[in-house]
Amino acid sequence: MRLVVDGTLATTERAFHDALAGPLDFGPYYGNDLSALWDRLSTDVERPVELVWTDSAASREPLGDSAYSKIARVLTDVMERDAARPPAHRFVVRFE
Repeated sequence: MRLVVDGTLATTERAFHDALAGPLDFGPYYGNDLSALWDRLSTDVERPVELVWTDSAASREPLGDSAYSKIARVLTDVMERDAARPPAHRFVVRFE
């Protein structure tokens, strides 16, 4: 699955979580926080997933450097965790 998150629309943490929760079927009990994001992306989401965060720089200012960096870190940590897996079983993130 290829999922594109528009950075001009992902200007709050809630908006970012919403952009992923529906398309990746996080379910009604998704916690909308970084711990829940890690849990869902690292164990529950069917692979392969390519997440493309377009205009990611446009999200940084309204989110704030700290929140943006924490979200980006979760995404890259999941990608690094999957790096040794075959391509059909990986989560990949790109920041554009």
